[in-house]
Amino acid sequence: MCPTSDPALLQSLVEHSGMLVMGLDTAGRVQWMSRGLEILSGYTSEELHGRDWVEALIPAEYREATWKLCRGSIGEDRIGSHVKPLTVCDGTLRHVEWLHSDVKDKQGQVTGILCIGRDVTELQKAREALVFSEKRSRAIVETAVNAIITMSEERIIETVNTATERIFGYSKEEMVGKNIRMLMPQPYRDKHDGYVKSYMNTGVKKIIGIGREAVGQRKDGSIFPLDLSVGEVRLQDGRRVFTGIIRDLTDRKLLEEKILQISEEEQHRIGQDIHDDLCQQLAAIGCLAKVAHQQLTKGGSEQAESLHEIVRLVTHANVRAREMSRGLMPVVLDSEGLMAALAELAQGTERIFRVSCPFRCDRPVQVPDNKVATQLFRIAQEAVANAIKHSHADRIELSLTEEEDGMQLLIRDNGVGIPDNVSGKSTGMGLLTMSHRTRMIGGVFAVEHDESGGTLVRCRVPLPTPQKTPQRRNRS
Repeated sequence: MCPTSDPALLQSLVEHSGMLVMGLDTAGRVQWMSRGLEILSGYTSEELHGRDWVEALIPAEYREATWKLCRGSIGEDRIGSHVKPLTVCDGTLRHVEWLHSDVKDKQGQVTGILCIGRDVTELQKAREALVFSEKRSRAIVETAVNAIITMSEERIIETVNTATERIFGYSKEEMVGKNIRMLMPQPYRDKHDGYVKSYMNTGVKKIIGIGREAVGQRKDGSIFPLDLSVGEVRLQDGRRVFTGIIRDLTDRKLLEEKILQISEEEQHRIGQDIHDDLCQQLAAIGCLAKVAHQQLTKGGSEQAESLHEIVRLVTHANVRAREMSRGLMPVVLDSEGLMAALAELAQGTERIFRVSCPFRCDRPVQVPDNKVATQLFRIAQEAVANAIKHSHADRIELSLTEEEDGMQLLIRDNGVGIPDNVSGKSTGMGLLTMSHRTRMIGGVFAVEHDESGGTLVRCRVPLPTPQKTPQRRNRS
C-alpha cells in the first residue's frame, strides 16, 4: 500500500515534533503547519493562517530569494534545497533547510505548495565554527616563518604553506601532488622512499618525532642546510599523514661559520705571536745562556753545571712553545696537509704526554678544501685532549680513511670510556664543539663505546670540492 494513501500515517508524520511541514496555497499563504513547526516558530497555525509565510517568518534581506524559490518555481524541478534564517516569535533566528514541492489535484493542476524543513541551526553553528577554526589554522600556517608540508603515506605532497614557496622557490602548484623527493638533493632523493617504506614496515622511528639537521634543494638547484621536524597523524579513516616543519639554517650556518673563522684567525694570530715573538726570545736567551755556560766551563766555575740546566730548560721551553704554536695554527695548506698535521699531532702527543699515539693512513687522503681539513684537525685535537684528560688513556689511535662517498676520521682510545646518556652537561663543551664543527662541514659525528673498551670518536664527511686557499707565511 502506498504510504500517501494512509491518512493516519500522514497525520502521524505531520504531528511528529521533529517534522517541520507547512501547507501553502499557490500565493504562498499559510493554510496549516505541523506541530514541530509550531513549536519551533512559537506561532500556531491559527495565528499565521492566511498570512504570507515569507513575510511572517523570513528576515527582510532573505525574502526575495525565498519567494523566488518557493512561489517562483511552481511547476519546475524542485529537487534543490536552500537554507534560510527563520524568525521565531521572540525575535531570535533559527536556520532551516527547506524543500518545496507542488501539491496537485487529480487533473495535475497545482493547488498548493508543500514546504518541508529541517532545523540546521546547531549544524550551521558547527560548520561556522569549523570554518573559523580552519581559517585561523590556515592563517597561522600561512604566516609561519618555517615551511610546513604535509604528505601522504605514498610520499606525495598534499599541502604547503607560503614559507615553503619562499624557502624552496617552487609555487604551490608545482609542489602539491609531487613526490617529496623533489625537495631533496642526491643521495637522499633516491634513498627517501626506502626510509619511509622501512618505517611503514617496521614501525621503527628514526626521524619522526625527532628534530634533526638535514639538507634541502631549491628549484634553482642550490643546496642549503635545514632543521627538519617530522610528525605523524592518523586520520579517522585510518590514513596516515606526515607533517614536516622545516627551518632554513642558511643564515645561522653563515653566522656559525663566521664565528669559527674569527676563532681560527684569533688562534692563528696567537700561534704566530708565540712563534715569532716568544720562541725567538727563548732562542735568544738559550744562545746567551749557552755562551755563558761555555765561558764558565772554560774558567772552571762551579756554576757551570747550574747554567747548563738553565740552557736545557730554556731549550725545552722553546720546543714546547713551538709545539703550542703549531697546534694553534696547523699547516694544512695543500691537499696532503691534513695527513701531515695529524701525524705531527700524534708525534707531539706521544712526546709531551708519554702515551702511545700511532697515526694510520693506509692510502693518501686528499683534502683540497683547507676549511674542511682545519675543522677535521681541530676535531682530532679535541678528541685526543678528551682521551687524555677525561678517559685517562695511555693509548690513542688516529686513523684517516677515504670511503666511497667521503672520508672518515677515527680517534680510538683505551681509557675508561664514556658514560651512558652522554650530554653536554656531563662531558663539558668538548663533544658539543666537535659535533658543531662536523655539522659545519656537512658531516656526521658520533661518540661510541669501543668494542675493546674505551671510546671511539667517529667523524664522516663528504669529499669536499677544491677551493682556493690564501697563502700564509711559512714558519721556520
